[in-house]
Amino acid sequence: MRNLIILLALLFSSTLSAQQAQDAAQIRKIFDEALEKGESYEMLRYLTKNIGGRLSGSPQAAAAVEWSRQQMIAYGFDTVFLQPVMVPHWVRGKKEIARVVNSKKLGTVPMDVVALGNSVGTGPKGVVGEIIEVQDFQELAKLGRAKIEGKIVFFNRPMDAKLMDTFSAYSGASNQRGSGPSEAAKYGAIGAVVRSLSSFNDDIPHTGGTRYALNIPKIPAVAISTNGANQLSELLKDDQNLNFYFETHAEMLPDVLSYNVVGEIKGSEFPDEIIVVGGHLDSWDLSEGAHDDGAGCVQSIEVLRLMKAIGYQPKRTIRAVMFMNEENGLMGGRKYAELAEENEEYHVAALESDRGGFLPIGFGITGTKAQQDKLLSWQPLFTPYGIHQLKRGGGGADISPLRTQDVPTIGYLPDSQRYFKYHHTGIDNFEAVNQRELELGAAAMASMIYLIDKYGL
Repeated sequence: MRNLIILLALLFSSTLSAQQAQDAAQIRKIFDEALEKGESYEMLRYLTKNIGGRLSGSPQAAAAVEWSRQQMIAYGFDTVFLQPVMVPHWVRGKKEIARVVNSKKLGTVPMDVVALGNSVGTGPKGVVGEIIEVQDFQELAKLGRAKIEGKIVFFNRPMDAKLMDTFSAYSGASNQRGSGPSEAAKYGAIGAVVRSLSSFNDDIPHTGGTRYALNIPKIPAVAISTNGANQLSELLKDDQNLNFYFETHAEMLPDVLSYNVVGEIKGSEFPDEIIVVGGHLDSWDLSEGAHDDGAGCVQSIEVLRLMKAIGYQPKRTIRAVMFMNEENGLMGGRKYAELAEENEEYHVAALESDRGGFLPIGFGITGTKAQQDKLLSWQPLFTPYGIHQLKRGGGGADISPLRTQDVPTIGYLPDSQRYFKYHHTGIDNFEAVNQRELELGAAAMASMIYLIDKYGL
């Protein structure tokens, strides 16, 4: 009996090694195709240079929908279709103006600011008043209405530079942008200025969405560059009665019709089992939206193109989704999940790329322990490509609504150290993306989708 057990173990080990060798060879094919004949970079060039920034509701967003639909048709995907979704239509209006108006040291000091997404505008008269600096909502509450009413609140909590995970640093500071204006308005503030969410000190302001609370006055809000925030803070130390002026012309218009764009390769054995890979097609209006999230969109399309190029016929249906309206509403992701439930679709997994087109270093998965263990067991297949961080916990904003249907969600993880230099800025343009890093990311994503298709989760 003991000899039989040993023999069976040896046979199993031999089979496992053969499977691993087969998978390694297939993944090598994927990387070779991406690095020698990859098309994601040229797709990104067209999306950014010919269409540009794609804020929901804009003509550019509509053009991006049609471009991505035509691109997937041209690649010969089995099915390409649109999912209608109503999205917010916020417009920035004229360029923002801001300045310190009565500094004892410097007099009038111009400041680099941009309106926060979804914010109301000041109109041509602008907003002027004493400015008061706070680090967090606890400090704001401690000051209370007596010290806040009629003033402009300056939220100046930086991202924590000590954290290696820059997305954790971003999360630790982002509530002041998302909820800060409404929190300030609770105490009678007339405007809000928020330190840009950036890992770098420079003169480039970062926009991003804010969310107004119900039954609280909507006050105008801007982001100030990190250098500007540092200078403003220094001026306030010497002059606590400092006045600040800013002018914005932002406006929220009625919702408009837009679309998620979906392309798929039908599964040969289990066509009703769906694996999603996607990014968000919309971007902020300040730049071309190359890293956020043009990169994720073209990588997702490239995943399906790579599979066709190497002659791989998936067992399950592989679906690339260009989600609309991640930046200031998440309506596309919510609509996708709503339709998936309504149509009784079964999703094996969902993978999202929304962290820029930088060098791939890993993946993170949210799901059951067994699902996580299976994904982590594939680490040796990725190690030859420098991808060494397969970890528990991960996903993305647009695929997060699928979690209510118990779909395991996977986040693609590129190196994040440079991301928050470009995120939501006027410099997130095509030139900021490295071709080889982008193509490596597409190959890594395609390899992960291949493994999920072959083995399931």
